[in-house]
Amino acid sequence: MGGPAVTLSFDNGPEPEVTPAVLNVLRRRGVRATFFVIGEKLRDPVRRGVAERAREEGHWIGNHTWTHSGPLGGRSDAGHADTEILRTERELGPLAHPDRLFRPVGGGGKLGPHLLSEAARDLLAAGGHTVVTWSAVPGDWRDPDGWPPTAFRQCLEQARPVLVLHDLPNGAMRHLDAFLGRLQDSGATFRQDFPDACLPMRRGEAGPGLGDYVQVPARPPDQAG
Repeated sequence: MGGPAVTLSFDNGPEPEVTPAVLNVLRRRGVRATFFVIGEKLRDPVRRGVAERAREEGHWIGNHTWTHSGPLGGRSDAGHADTEILRTERELGPLAHPDRLFRPVGGGGKLGPHLLSEAARDLLAAGGHTVVTWSAVPGDWRDPDGWPPTAFRQCLEQARPVLVLHDLPNGAMRHLDAFLGRLQDSGATFRQDFPDACLPMRRGEAGPGLGDYVQVPARPPDQAG
């Protein structure tokens, strides 16, 4: 029996001190990934240049909000969806994948209704976006040296894992090459596309699980008159 088919993704970049080395590893290993970037980081020409390199080398670029200031499901301020999603999409411009990939902020990798507000859901649907979630989160941002065994186990437990790593300057990505080699040696392969289970919205069309990721405000009880 074959190993898992892993979809590899990176969140919260680009970072000039880290992302180019990640791209070097991916090129050497023949792996194509998706980079879900923070919109405000692309205002820096150096960081934008790194994202442009990733796109030129065949990686997909997705939207991971403008500020990464927290899950959108807890937001009720007017215009938050425009600021966090549309502003990033405008900044991405030609870097964006044609399906307008959007990954919500999870707040520690958790899945649930905290991911999206109703305003965010409606904006994403109107704009024809594809919402991308995940199924393997080894916590490399909080455990820069201990994440590879966790990631290896999480990937081997699934047939089509979507793995989230972070190209951040905390030292975690120095283990990337050895980790990918171990996965490949185990029989794992890599795919760039995302399985349906991690696509609650595709090109603006809601999937059956979208409601699990949208925070619906509590409605006041009807007042008997």
